[in-house]
Amino acid sequence: MDISRKVIALAPMPPEKSAYALARYSRSPDSIEQSLRWVHEHSSERFWEQFYFAYGHGSIADLGHVTICFENITELAAIHIEDEPLWDGQAKSSRYQDFSKTGVFIPPEIKDSEFEASFVRIADRLTAAYTSFFEPINAHLLESTPRPESMAVAAYDRTMKARTLDVTRYFLPLASYTNVGQVVSIRTLEKQISRFLSSHIPELVAIGEELVSACRSSPVNIWNELEGGNHVSNEPLAPTLARHAKAQYYYRETMADLTQVARERVRFEQIEPADSVELSDPHHPLDELVTTLMYRVSHYSYRQILRAVESWPEHTKNEVVELSLRRRGPYDELLREFHSGYAFVFDILMDVGGWRDLHRHRRCQQIPQEFTTIHGYELPQEFGQAGLDTQVRETFDAVLKEINGFHDVTDTVKAYLLPFAGRMRCLFKMDFAEAEYISRLRTGVKGHASYRRIGWLMKERLAERHPFLGNLIEATHPDVEDTLTR
Repeated sequence: MDISRKVIALAPMPPEKSAYALARYSRSPDSIEQSLRWVHEHSSERFWEQFYFAYGHGSIADLGHVTICFENITELAAIHIEDEPLWDGQAKSSRYQDFSKTGVFIPPEIKDSEFEASFVRIADRLTAAYTSFFEPINAHLLESTPRPESMAVAAYDRTMKARTLDVTRYFLPLASYTNVGQVVSIRTLEKQISRFLSSHIPELVAIGEELVSACRSSPVNIWNELEGGNHVSNEPLAPTLARHAKAQYYYRETMADLTQVARERVRFEQIEPADSVELSDPHHPLDELVTTLMYRVSHYSYRQILRAVESWPEHTKNEVVELSLRRRGPYDELLREFHSGYAFVFDILMDVGGWRDLHRHRRCQQIPQEFTTIHGYELPQEFGQAGLDTQVRETFDAVLKEINGFHDVTDTVKAYLLPFAGRMRCLFKMDFAEAEYISRLRTGVKGHASYRRIGWLMKERLAERHPFLGNLIEATHPDVEDTLTR
């Protein structure tokens, strides 16, 4: 018997078949070549039906990966597409691409209705500002940061354009069109499809249906065409998954239940002022879980909700937890809110545009609240430095007032109109390694000013609580700038 060591790279093959081959590889004495030949002669569909969908062997679906691209979707939809803990992908960059020519999405629920004109008017005002403020901001940056002789003109122009778009992106509404490309396992893909099909957002439901169709159809095979060959299979990527994919309403219906509880039991006269970054004091695990469940469906700070929850009798807290489990089916995962027990719980209040960047961090638990105008907006310092602060504030004040006055439409429709400048809350739970990583990475001079500030405040809050640990974080103060580095 040949027992010499081998390291074998396999050519791409249909994901469901590659998963079948690797699953069989782990369950038989055959070599990978023998397993591949076996799979080629047998039905992967039957295997998936029996072991994945009937027996629930979920790890099998981690063995096949697919590349999926979503084109001409909204920024709002992109946020939901990326909202997976095991996800790899890239979205259209607001730093390197001009969004002025793509227009905006009109939600189907108001298409051809009396509300469409108002929606378009608000969106047009934001996109017009995105375009009109580009030149004055660019001129200001060119004046304040002259080109060094050692820097090529083309490189300088590209850098200053990117820095300008970092500022003007604050006007972009979540209805702006974008593209997203992802590489995910079949298991993650199934979770995405279920989330989309059961969403309260019509655009996501439509994306879910189109994703099912893409999985059961032959994939786009441009590379093979360019190579002039016909050696790559055009089999559907995940036909068995597509046939079984369905909506799972546990999350959606439970959020409705919890929203009602929050309305009855988490009621304050006002939202208390809060810092951009607050690090929670240690507290009981049950209080953390209940507070997190209430946080998701409200607009209050974690601190304000926790104070109320700690005053509740234990049976009331237990009832909230039981309510969040009542609709759970045999294949439903626990809600993300149940990921409790992390040492560091940061409650972050920041602009939507900057949060989109932090949203990409996967080694932490994120609990975002729904988008709202309630927290106002944030502006970068460049508007004031360029003498544009008054004009810009007039624009945002008017837009938020119009959104608030946009009655008789759903909160989702209003969310599409929220600009990147709008503020939102999100809970970040993590260990020290992730806190160190985010603070160190996101404070670098290449980064956007918005999340640079947040990363620095995370380090400061941690250092106040644990000075030794905080001082281990090599973060860069936001005042340290290098506009020409990107």
